[in-house]
Amino acid sequence: MEHSVNDEGWGGRNSGSPQRDPLSCADGAATAGREHRPPSAPPLRAALGASDPCREVTLDGVRVTFDDEGRGQTVVCLHAIGHGARDFATFRERNRHRYRVLALDWPDHGRSAPDRIEPSSARYGEILAMFLDALVLDRPLLLGNSIGGAAALRVAAARPDRVRAVVVANPGGLVPHALSKRLVTGAVAGFFALGKPASRWYPNAFAALYRRILSEPPASEQRARIVAAWAESAPVLARAWRSFGQPDDDLSASLERISCPVLVTWSVGDRLNPLAFNRPGIGRLPKARLETFRGGHAPFLECPEEFDAAFERFVQGLP
Repeated sequence: MEHSVNDEGWGGRNSGSPQRDPLSCADGAATAGREHRPPSAPPLRAALGASDPCREVTLDGVRVTFDDEGRGQTVVCLHAIGHGARDFATFRERNRHRYRVLALDWPDHGRSAPDRIEPSSARYGEILAMFLDALVLDRPLLLGNSIGGAAALRVAAARPDRVRAVVVANPGGLVPHALSKRLVTGAVAGFFALGKPASRWYPNAFAALYRRILSEPPASEQRARIVAAWAESAPVLARAWRSFGQPDDDLSASLERISCPVLVTWSVGDRLNPLAFNRPGIGRLPKARLETFRGGHAPFLECPEEFDAAFERFVQGLP
């Protein structure tokens, strides 16, 4: 697997002198300190993702876009399937004075390019590991929601030297593989597969589902963008949900190998991934603690002030 990078890290953050930006752009001629306007993504999907202009890097042949703002301890933010880097826009604004916050768009999301490999937490774990290498990030905090949380846990288990700590929000992968899981995830995948541009009933059904997934008022603006992009997102959602029912989605064998501290945050109104089914998996994490919030799936979006307070308590307690 290849990614574009040099040996000096990213764009002069560690030096006062100009350096060549190792992050690739459309014309292959990036310059330190400049922002890049990537090739156009589908317009509604792009509204969910990284800022315009944004930064980008090529990982395993896939152009991945991301936001990068602030100074201090690095936090890498990883969104849920069908969402985008903009999920973390308010988190970034609230915390940029004390953290360097990076939020990426997974392939086929936001402003990132399509991937030749189907979406799954395993694939996104690979993309994340390459992202950390390409930007030469020194033991960042990983903040992942849903499939992003599963990808963060995969990297923490496989490369403990590269991750300081993990914060997950309603992550995937904690429920063991079983027929019941495969049936449920298959049914959800089937629903998303019904999304066709000519459909009359589907947009209303999609909107009704997301009123449950992101149920709290602070998430309403991003929820509206997600609903508006339903025709672009539904095929990716269907493919990802099929992957959730496969044996490789099960992280059970690796959870006990995660040696760094883990804060598990959970929106307790989650109907598709209920906390009760995930408690045994949480219990297998050696250094985990659980905090619960109201809402449907993304506490940092739905309860931003409460989430920030929990996040800060966790970080202040890190060794």
